[in-house]
Amino acid sequence: MKTMTGVLALVLVVMFSQPVMAVSEDSKNRPWKKFSLHLGAFLSDISSDIRIGSGIGIDVNAEDLLGMDTQTAVFRADGAWRFTQNHRHRLDLSWFAIRRDGNRQILQDFTFERPSDGVEVTIPAGTKVESVFNIDIYKLDYSYSFFQDDRFDLALSLGLFIMPIEFGFTTSGAVNEKVDESITAPLPVIGFRGDFALTPEWFLRMGTEVFYLEIDQFKGSIYNGSVAIEYKPWKHVGIGVGVETFRISLEANGEDYPGIDFKGNLEYTYMGLQLYTKIFF
Repeated sequence: MKTMTGVLALVLVVMFSQPVMAVSEDSKNRPWKKFSLHLGAFLSDISSDIRIGSGIGIDVNAEDLLGMDTQTAVFRADGAWRFTQNHRHRLDLSWFAIRRDGNRQILQDFTFERPSDGVEVTIPAGTKVESVFNIDIYKLDYSYSFFQDDRFDLALSLGLFIMPIEFGFTTSGAVNEKVDESITAPLPVIGFRGDFALTPEWFLRMGTEVFYLEIDQFKGSIYNGSVAIEYKPWKHVGIGVGVETFRISLEANGEDYPGIDFKGNLEYTYMGLQLYTKIFF
């Protein structure tokens, strides 16, 4: 906890201290536009494990055990606004949602702790299981460009992931059970962003964000990394392709963290390809 507080304090000091470089009068003529909007498709490869309860139950792999799709294609929207005259202060907002379900006769036993009464229940192999695993990812970032010229824009960021997560399953056969769990996990992140103007038409963009916190009976961590290449053939419209890696890990036993009323473990990982059209001005 002390380490996390120290890092956050350092980021805030850098963000709100005097810029390393003086702001030139021609900032508005630099390639870093005031507004931008990305609209496109996000193709992801997913791995997810969940344990319900704090007992001896095994981690349920949603793809292998429950037959959920490992690959999805969804709509994604990202926007950015440089809200000061020198274009150094920036807000980013992004959203996309992944909806998955499964329906299969499981091939191995698994055990979970029933949330309603804490009783451990074993679902035997051969049971039919219908399942759902949905996640929405909202991300809000503030970043400050501590170095900016005509070719480079380097920034530190503070952000917040808000992720409504829904997981549930219904069994039928030798054992009939129904479980529905929902979590809304607000998790802060600190990060670094770099934008590079390779030519007037080509841009390279990359960034990384991290979070780790351990408090009472809650542990949570996030890693998010991305890199993209953009081509701007028209004055206000461009196209881009990027790769993003994301991993969230939660371990909770109650309400020690805001928005987490959940007992168990959750690990959710994806690597995705983003194809998008960019509108900017």
